[in-house]
Amino acid sequence: MTETHSTGVRGDSGIEVAQLVASRVLDVPDFPKPGVMFKDLMPLFADGEVFRQVIDGIIAHHGRDSFDAVVGIEARGFVIAAAIAYATGVGVVPVRKAGKLPRPAYSASYALEYGEATLEVHQDAFTAGHRVLVVDDVLATGGTAEATLDLVERAGGTVSGFTVLLELGFLSGRKRLAPRPVHALLTV
Repeated sequence: MTETHSTGVRGDSGIEVAQLVASRVLDVPDFPKPGVMFKDLMPLFADGEVFRQVIDGIIAHHGRDSFDAVVGIEARGFVIAAAIAYATGVGVVPVRKAGKLPRPAYSASYALEYGEATLEVHQDAFTAGHRVLVVDDVLATGGTAEATLDLVERAGGTVSGFTVLLELGFLSGRKRLAPRPVHALLTV
């Protein structure tokens, strides 16, 4: 359920969490190219108390015992995944850009607005039925997320949840991931 406040701040974990995330997002105009408004989440990661609250909120939403591993999508997803894995005592698995993993890997390519990208996960990353929570910083068009969820399933994992700190709702990435549930702490 998404809550909305008169300020327009909304998120799947309620107004308070959405406002917390929104308070630590900086808009950087014209990055990485002219006309793009980059949403910088580094101030959130740098604020220890806010970062702890965000990680605790993600764990509370999914339930501490609902996953056996956490996947982080390169690169900021690694930060979120490592914190969740540490707090819950489970393992963390990176999904990396092509050519970064040393052992046999599954790969998935997807379209970007300016070309194509490829992600990979080790073929032995999960045992059959491994329940996997996938996390990333931003959900935009959904290409990266869709490729990652498919990779987890190809590698034998079962996606138990998908969470992002920030969803750019106007790009409709959530629709691309249906019927899988999406949990966004802040949707703009």
